Amino acid sequence: MAMKFTSAEMLMLAFFGLSVIVSISGKSISKGLIAAFFGLLLATVGQDPTYGAKRFVFGFRPLLSGFSFIPTLIGLFAIAEVIAGVERIINGEEKQQKSEEKITNVLPDLKTIGQIWPNIISGGLIGTMIGAIPGAGGDIAVFVSYGFNKSASKHPELYGTGIPNGVAATESANNGCSGGAMIPLLSLGVPGDAVTAVLLGAFIMKGIQPGPMMYVNELPTVYRVFAALMLANLAMLVVGCAGVRFFAKIVSVEKKMLYPIILVVSLLGAFSINKNIFDVGVCVLFGVVGYLMNKFEFPLSPILLALILGPMCEQNFVRFVDVNNGNFWEILNRPIAVGFFLVSVATILFSIYNQRKINKREAANKKKLSN
Repeated sequence: MAMKFTSAEMLMLAFFGLSVIVSISGKSISKGLIAAFFGLLLATVGQDPTYGAKRFVFGFRPLLSGFSFIPTLIGLFAIAEVIAGVERIINGEEKQQKSEEKITNVLPDLKTIGQIWPNIISGGLIGTMIGAIPGAGGDIAVFVSYGFNKSASKHPELYGTGIPNGVAATESANNGCSGGAMIPLLSLGVPGDAVTAVLLGAFIMKGIQPGPMMYVNELPTVYRVFAALMLANLAMLVVGCAGVRFFAKIVSVEKKMLYPIILVVSLLGAFSINKNIFDVGVCVLFGVVGYLMNKFEFPLSPILLALILGPMCEQNFVRFVDVNNGNFWEILNRPIAVGFFLVSVATILFSIYNQRKINKREAANKKKLSN
């Protein structure tokens, strides 16, 4: 099946990834789409991926490679939260959380497992599917799983308060994405995320070319990868159980000390990707952008999804149109591509329906409280 994937199938696969934007747009789908189009505009900065033409660089050399994903991610989510946190401290709105409770049960009890098992299964499946989309990664999987489980819940208003269902939905998606990202790597030779990109480099260094023929020429290596993935999950369980009491103490750290630490670590992380001070500036810039977008209730995750999948969508679209002499409708003769398109439309319609249902339910709850 992997050998049947051409630019048409990869284009519709990327389009399917973009269709998920509707489900992670929050209360306002229109604001989510605005954020997504902003992300697509950012993805056009730099050299054209097909012909190498310069776009929107304004003679500024560092922009030739576009906006790096990791500094943008750090800016939108970490730096923006630091700015918002400092503002809350100045306004006296930041409340210090302290808990004297001791963690006795590291693993959830049977009652909790009975409550969260649907979230675990759905999160794992969503994480695997999103992980299989090249370039999507764990961040997008977490947002999609959270949005889906919240929309399917009978009490969506409780999500965001720390209920076990929300934690299970996000963490199972995050873990499921690790295995899902191996699917395009081993079947198509395309890395699913940054981690599998490093693994791809390691394979090539050893003279192994990931792809369909890997299952013929390097089958023992494939089984070793599967075994290593299983052992890694067991190792995560051990480390998580051993360190959970220590991790919980972070909540008690005073925010005035925590925010400067987060700021320094974030800026160091942005610099360490390419050892480039320009990336630090990008991180700070998108921190301000993220802060302002949060202020006006624009969702941030659609920007990241568009920034990741935009170039993939554009590149495969141009390649497909070039191969077919400008006849885009030739894509109707590709059953897999048409299948991805139909699934994308179904995803969009289902997300719109669910979001309207959530908005009506929340409006009814507010009306009850006011009465």
